[in-house]
Amino acid sequence: MAPLRLLITGCNRGIGYELLQQLVEQQNPPKQIFATCRDPSSSQNKKLNDFAAKHPNVVVLKLESTDANSIKEAAKEVGKHLNGAGLNLLINNAGIMPESTLDSADSDDFMNVYSTNVVGPFLVAKELLPFLKKAAEENSQKPLSCSKSAIINVSTRLGSIANVSESYKDYPVLSYRCSKAALNMLTQCQSQGYKKDGILCTALHPGWVQTDLGGCHAPLTVEQSVQGILKVLDSLSEKHSGILIGWDGNVIPW
Repeated sequence: MAPLRLLITGCNRGIGYELLQQLVEQQNPPKQIFATCRDPSSSQNKKLNDFAAKHPNVVVLKLESTDANSIKEAAKEVGKHLNGAGLNLLINNAGIMPESTLDSADSDDFMNVYSTNVVGPFLVAKELLPFLKKAAEENSQKPLSCSKSAIINVSTRLGSIANVSESYKDYPVLSYRCSKAALNMLTQCQSQGYKKDGILCTALHPGWVQTDLGGCHAPLTVEQSVQGILKVLDSLSEKHSGILIGWDGNVIPW
């Protein structure tokens, strides 16, 4: 992937932190990486802050995706650091997956999950849109790609309506499934609405990964997932606009 400027939500652990690590280690690393988390001052995020201290191209920012004011403040900070340049890539990675079934789910469960997994990515993209448009203008000669301007919403095959019968029994996670189906629709709508601005919008399934969310029995390590994700990001083009694609490059039906 060519040097660029990007922002990743949920960078303090799991896939977000591994993305940060592997991007910095690339032969041509990004010029700027905005690594966000809910509370950079928390002792739990010392690892992220220590990493950023060693890499001048990494900027740690506070961003609580369920708080519209926090998102606005983070966007202001991004603008200051960009200093007139555009933002090439937004990776909406932050998300939650509480246990949730047809029997146990309630309105609070659904509202909390939707707020984080759907409304948050929508608001983050909305606030950063001027910077994404700027990047597209700077690279107007390029076709749609992540090195031009793109929004990547980290979703899941569990949000695929077509595949529910294959996995529902083992992984009901009702509110999570419904929120990711909604995120897929958001991605489709963004792909239609932002195409005229030169912004690629794609949903990405990272696989079943050994993270706090995926659990220790998942078949993929975080390193394997992110290696695949970066290859996919590097290959995305206009034909991938508004689809759900896996870490392995396979298209997943809605």
